[in-house]
Amino acid sequence: MVTVPGDDAYADLPVTASLVVPAGLLSWRFSRSSGPGGQGVNTADSRVELSVAPLELPGLTDAQRARLADRLANRLVDGVLTVAASEHRAQLRNREAARERLAAVLRAALAPPAPARRKTKPTRGSKERRITAKKQRGETKRLRGRWD
Repeated sequence: MVTVPGDDAYADLPVTASLVVPAGLLSWRFSRSSGPGGQGVNTADSRVELSVAPLELPGLTDAQRARLADRLANRLVDGVLTVAASEHRAQLRNREAARERLAAVLRAALAPPAPARRKTKPTRGSKERRITAKKQRGETKRLRGRWD
């Protein structure tokens, strides 16, 4: 990994207000990308893969680790989460896109579950409207019948 002075692409990655992924835990890989770029596509390593082991991040509670393990189970390979970015022609823009994508995946996986829906009963008016509509529909079908 090459660090360029003043390069924010290799800085710590803020995920939430309480979770920041240290730069040392991020692993970068660069490779050739497909798509636009002319002759440069054959020589420039603009595709970016950013990896992190989310279950080993410092500062996570046991509940957060369990939530990450559950929600990211199908995306983890040997406990490592990898995101790729190759939509831009420049490696720097792909690094920024990969950082944003990784933060978004972690943020979504750490989000607390939605509160359970409270069951409610139908109102009297909605029951009456439903019964009236059923009667009207039955009457329409009855009138379609025989032409004696």
